[in-house]
Amino acid sequence: MTMDHEPPLTHNQGGERSVQTGDGMSEQNLRENPMGPPRINERNLNVESEYEYGSRAGFWRLFRLFNDHKMKFTLYAVAQAVEQNPSVVKRCVDMGHDVASHAYRWLDYHDFSIEKEKEYIRKAITSLKSLSGYAPKGWYYGRNSAHSRTLVPQVYEEMGEELVWASDTYADDIPYWVDQPTERDSSSPKGLLMVPYSYDCNDFKFHVVGSGFSDPTGFYDHIKNAFDVLYEEGEKGMPKMMTIGLHCRIIGRPGRLGALKKFVEEIEKKEGVWVATRTEIAEAFKKEYPYQKGKLA
Repeated sequence: MTMDHEPPLTHNQGGERSVQTGDGMSEQNLRENPMGPPRINERNLNVESEYEYGSRAGFWRLFRLFNDHKMKFTLYAVAQAVEQNPSVVKRCVDMGHDVASHAYRWLDYHDFSIEKEKEYIRKAITSLKSLSGYAPKGWYYGRNSAHSRTLVPQVYEEMGEELVWASDTYADDIPYWVDQPTERDSSSPKGLLMVPYSYDCNDFKFHVVGSGFSDPTGFYDHIKNAFDVLYEEGEKGMPKMMTIGLHCRIIGRPGRLGALKKFVEEIEKKEGVWVATRTEIAEAFKKEYPYQKGKLA
C-alpha cells in the first residue's frame, strides 16, 4: 500500500497587500484578528507584524519539525516575500525541499489583463530561479484568473523552462491530466498535470469564522480522519494522495504546532506512507501514467 502525503508550506509574508507597496490598504485575508474595516492609505502595523511572525518564527519552527522527522515538503513561495528573506529558499534547497511558485505577489489575479498577468508570471519565475537555482517546477496561485491555467504553461514555454505540475484544483485525491487549449493542433502535446490542493485539510480554516477549526484538537481530528480514510482505501489497492496546507504564521504558532507534531509522529509509524514533495509525486505519477491527449487520467 502506498499513500503519498505532502505538506506544502506557504510563505507569503512580504507578498501580501500593503500600503508600502502601493496597494492603498493592508492585507485583510487570513488574519488572527479580522475585526474592523480596512485602513485605506494607512499602514496597519498589527497586520504587518502578524504576517512578519511567519518569517521570523513560524517558518523556522516548521522547518525544524519536518527536518527532525526527515520529511520533505513543498514551499509555496511568494516571490516578493522570499526576496526579502532569501535564507528561507536557500535552507529549503540545502535540505532537499521543493520550492514552488505561489505567484510573484499574493494578490487576486482575476481582474488582471492577460499581458499584466504574464508579466507577473515571468517575474515570479525569474525571481525564484535566481534564489533557488532552478525555475519552480510547480505553480499554485490560490487566487487565479480564468486565464491562469493557460498562461502559466505558456510563459514557461516562452522562457524555455519546464512546468511539471500545477495545483489550482481541488477536484480529486490523486493527480490527473488535463489537455491544454494551446496544444489543440500540436503534433506533440504535453498536457498539464494537476496535483490537487486541499482547502479542507488546511490551517487557514483557523481563521474562518463559523465553519473553520475552533481549536488545535479540531484541526488534528480532521486531518487524522482524512488520513485514516485514505490509508484504508490505499490498503484496498487504491493509492491516494493527501495534502495538508500549512501557513507559517498560522500553524507556526506554538499553541497550534502541537497538533501537527502529533500527526507527524503518528504517520511516520505507518507502513507504506511516502512523505514527498509535490514534484516527486508528480514525477512518479507521470512515469506510471504518461499523458495521452484526450484521455484524462
